[in-house]
Amino acid sequence: MTSQQPQPDTAEQAPAGLGRDAWLRLRRNRLAMLGLVIIAFYVLSAIFGPWLIPYDFAQQDLARVNSGPSLTHWLGTDNLGRDLFARIVGGARTALIVAFFVTVLSFSIGAIAGAVSGFVGGVTDRTIMWLTDVTMAVPSLLLVVVINTSLTPLLSGWMEDLFLKTGNPMFRDTTFLDVSLVFGTIALIKWPQYARLMRAQVLSIRNANYVTAAIALGLPPTTIIRSFVVPNALGPVIVAVSFGLGTAMVLESSFSFLGIGVQPPTPSWGRMIADGMRVWGAYPHLLIVPALALAIITMAFAFVGDGLNDALNPKGKK
Repeated sequence: MTSQQPQPDTAEQAPAGLGRDAWLRLRRNRLAMLGLVIIAFYVLSAIFGPWLIPYDFAQQDLARVNSGPSLTHWLGTDNLGRDLFARIVGGARTALIVAFFVTVLSFSIGAIAGAVSGFVGGVTDRTIMWLTDVTMAVPSLLLVVVINTSLTPLLSGWMEDLFLKTGNPMFRDTTFLDVSLVFGTIALIKWPQYARLMRAQVLSIRNANYVTAAIALGLPPTTIIRSFVVPNALGPVIVAVSFGLGTAMVLESSFSFLGIGVQPPTPSWGRMIADGMRVWGAYPHLLIVPALALAIITMAFAFVGDGLNDALNPKGKK
């Protein structure tokens, strides 16, 4: 019995050792590190950019409509004379906020559903998997259009009633409503993939030999979950979340491009791309700049996801 006492301490050190080893492997991946640098630049720009840029993203200069890049406006102006660089930074903030909250929300729903499905099994497993199949079978665009066209008028009318009753101008600002609908609709689309991933991880780890051996040794369930289940399920989950952040940005931009996402005056890269496509022949910078910003950050998350997949893959260790 005394020989088994050091096992919990060794097991508790395993996640830290796994993390250090993964970080060392990730550092050797140049594309992954480049992706991290780009993501850090975007995050810092979104946080501190509005205080560093001399223009507000909604400030209009009708004397400089559709002007090209210059010393005054580094990336030019749009059709209302708004500084394009300020709007790109504002769009980065919108994209990062949506990506973060959508990923957290969709992963939370999917992880809980997948874990319950994998552990409980039986009717519960079949019911949850049936819900994931139904959700994935419905076209994403159709689902988003139905939800937005159904809920937006109702919620807007409710906020207008609150404004008439209270006189508070906050209820006239629908930015929070637009962003919340984007959170909900994209999370509704993305949660099934996390549920399937978590279910597969739970099923495989639950039946693994080392888990069976730990149970046979009499280790408590909390120790088994903390020392064996969580570390081995962490790799695929982190990779999926990394890719999911980039996917959420693309989805938000796609919906805004179609006019059913974040609404003006809140800047969105998708809306900027849609506006730029109307005049791209005469003013190509209005299309190239937001499209390039979206492409760069999406590739950055893809690079980080690939790097994490290699770093956290035990079969790839040398």
